[in-house]
Amino acid sequence: MTADTHWPRHGRDLPAWLLNAAAQADAILHAGDLTDPALLAVLERHAPVWAVAGNGDPPGEPRLPKKRLLDLGGLRVGMAHGHIGRPSATTPDRAAAAFAGEAIDLVVFGHSHQPLWAKRPDGLWLLNPGSPTERRRAPACTAAWLRLVDGAPRVEWLGGQSAL
Repeated sequence: MTADTHWPRHGRDLPAWLLNAAAQADAILHAGDLTDPALLAVLERHAPVWAVAGNGDPPGEPRLPKKRLLDLGGLRVGMAHGHIGRPSATTPDRAAAAFAGEAIDLVVFGHSHQPLWAKRPDGLWLLNPGSPTERRRAPACTAAWLRLVDGAPRVEWLGGQSAL
């Protein structure tokens, strides 16, 4: 899983560690701010891709809905970038609010570039994979590898951050 690639800003390409992981993935989830939808074709060379629109993506791109619902091996996953909603809310709260009233287990989001793997008191898992290209205030550039272990989600961090 990745988000906030902002590709190909400043002529940067995707890091080799991200492409190596993509080549091993069953699916790739991108939580917005591709900035160039051509990145979808780059990622699709490795695995099927599901993505959502971020605030840095072209408006109206039909392959990038504002939110998406997926069933991944029985895990109900909601995807949203996290930029839409109350300005005073946190990015994780805005992402979760996009799925209010829907039966989901996990929300995958981006926008803040801040890696996060947390479970809310209501049982909803939140995953922000960070950014593989623009760490901003995060300690390192990251992406996340999601696995289901006995039906439960588990995350491994990829890139410059081994644990959060």
